[in-house]
Amino acid sequence: MNESDCVLGFDVGARKIGAAVGSRLLRSARALEVLPARDGKPDWKAVGRLLEDWSPALVLVGFPRADDGSEQSAAPIARDFAREVERRFSIPTVLVDERLSSNEARRRFSELRRQGLARRRSARELDAIAARVIVEQWLENP
Repeated sequence: MNESDCVLGFDVGARKIGAAVGSRLLRSARALEVLPARDGKPDWKAVGRLLEDWSPALVLVGFPRADDGSEQSAAPIARDFAREVERRFSIPTVLVDERLSSNEARRRFSELRRQGLARRRSARELDAIAARVIVEQWLENP
């Protein structure tokens, strides 16, 4: 993947952070992994490893909003994560409305389970799938 083509997306939570990679050229994304967090504080070494491995031109961070568009209680965690990525790694970040990502991730995971491609204990992967949805949403409307 060309470095200027690559974007990394994160679904940031207080205990875990889903990560996905996307290609602007191909307009596609794939889930990567789930990184640990403690009380909203990411494992910055793990985040740095992903950024080094993929060299994204842009980082997308899911921004939690309610159905009415107001910010959810987790919004400060996402905003702080985006700011810290820019400060630590000098990579531009964009907050992406993630209103529908969790529901879509659950739907996709259920479909994988129905097809026998995932197990209930693989539910940890939901956060990476949500990150993929965030990247896909941004790719549709950058």
